[in-house]
Amino acid sequence: MTAPRPPRFEYDDVTVLGDDGPIVAGFSAAVPADGLTVLVGPSGAGKTTLLRLLNRLDDPDGGVVRLDGTDVRDLDVLELRRRVQLVGQVPVAFPGTVADNLGPGAPELLERVGLPAVLLARDADRLSVGEAQRMSLARALGRRPDVLALDEPTSALDTASKSGVEALIRRLADEGLTVVMVTHDPRHATDLADHVVQVAPAPRTAP
Repeated sequence: MTAPRPPRFEYDDVTVLGDDGPIVAGFSAAVPADGLTVLVGPSGAGKTTLLRLLNRLDDPDGGVVRLDGTDVRDLDVLELRRRVQLVGQVPVAFPGTVADNLGPGAPELLERVGLPAVLLARDADRLSVGEAQRMSLARALGRRPDVLALDEPTSALDTASKSGVEALIRRLADEGLTVVMVTHDPRHATDLADHVVQVAPAPRTAP
């Protein structure tokens, strides 16, 4: 029997403070290297904050976040952000065409996310929201990451676009990419994810 792989990420007693008290308090969890892991919990529980800790867009005020056993603060931040690509819920298009946005390997990247090559010459800001989200995913994949971190990537999409992006995310995880996704959609935990991490709101200190 093959031994299970060590976790890709570990949150070890992580605390993040906000202006009105802790956003995350004493949070510990492991994110497996294999498959799709979703972070679920009520609004305001700190899910997006936990995602941003993975590539140091935020740093914890207490505790440690480890990538493959190493404190992320001990890694070169630019190399960390290449390895851990974060895609937000609102797709971002840089000035220029789709090809300009994607850079080398643009045709292959478009094909990988299920978009036709004819879009390469289109201005990126003229894409539909669903196309722009796929382009954002393609741009992230062009960095050849170890991890794709997604912050509610289907929340701004219509039903048809949402189904397409969900299928793409599932396929990327099946291909061996570690995918970590914040979601507000309970279907993602029951129908899409391999692993679920529950995030509870931090207790608030009485004034």
